[in-house]
Amino acid sequence: MRTLTAAAAGLALLAAAASPAAARGQLNLYCSGPVEWCQEMATGFRAAAGVEVAMTQKSTGEVLAQMRAEAANPRGDVWWTGQADAHLVAAELGLTDTYRPAAFDDLEPWAQDLWTASGGRAVGMAGLVVGIGYNTELLAKRRLPAPACWADLVKPAYRGEIQMSNPHSSGTAYTILSILVQLQGEEPAFRFLREMHANVNSYPRSGIAPTRAVARGETAVSLGFVQGFAAEARAGFPVAGTAPCEGTTLALDAMSIVKGARNRAEARRFYDWALTPEAQALTAKAGHLHLPANRKAPPPPGSPDLSRAKLVSQDLARFGRSAERNRLLARWDEEIGRLPR
Repeated sequence: MRTLTAAAAGLALLAAAASPAAARGQLNLYCSGPVEWCQEMATGFRAAAGVEVAMTQKSTGEVLAQMRAEAANPRGDVWWTGQADAHLVAAELGLTDTYRPAAFDDLEPWAQDLWTASGGRAVGMAGLVVGIGYNTELLAKRRLPAPACWADLVKPAYRGEIQMSNPHSSGTAYTILSILVQLQGEEPAFRFLREMHANVNSYPRSGIAPTRAVARGETAVSLGFVQGFAAEARAGFPVAGTAPCEGTTLALDAMSIVKGARNRAEARRFYDWALTPEAQALTAKAGHLHLPANRKAPPPPGSPDLSRAKLVSQDLARFGRSAERNRLLARWDEEIGRLPR
């Protein structure tokens, strides 16, 4: 998801109203969500626990790469948000620690399933439905129909009109890649991606970038999350989103404690606090519509109707393995990423 500029991407100390002298402890937070949501969580925890928070915001792939580079001398304490498959890779590589959150029994089954699949090293924190977004004004101006299915994205009418993030740096894009492979089979999925490439105008590094680009009229169509498109529409932009007619998946944002965290007690406090109904409500305050992991937390106001979406469970046991992830990304590089535009 969106990476801050180099000046802001370093550790930024977020101080709330209380004085530093009143703070108890320190937390180094890696955040792969939109920056405004990261800031809400950092300041919210500071107010709730009196713990100073140093926050670094980077995309999912970038945080995973940083944690691998820092494995011998971890600088972070908690990795909050980022797609579940990357957290599973971190768990497989021994980069994260086991912990059972205090609210575990109140969590949605999909959040608990991730905890089990990761050996207790990650937990589902929020849910998003993978979908297609489009700018209604641009489509009307160009006399294009609204895409409703994956198959629509390879039609010649959309040449140069689609934006999708890069799966190397974006957990969003890797989730899209993996669910296409799961739904269609690997060979048909890569054939589809090659055909769609002719319609793609760019592959930005940030997962949120295509959603914001379609809302602001920089592209007519983008791939992202249905809730993200709904949030942009609620903010007044001419954008709509849909779950593809052939089927899609509920992508999970996850949370993990860094193995060897210097501030382990504070990391566990954040982990527990982030899954409370009060902390989960900060999603809506930040302007986002993610489905909460805690069943006691109501969905954010304005959440899209997903009752007709054809949802399939993502095969996290397969796509969360580092070997499978690396293999699929290498194939994407060879067959898609290197193609001219």
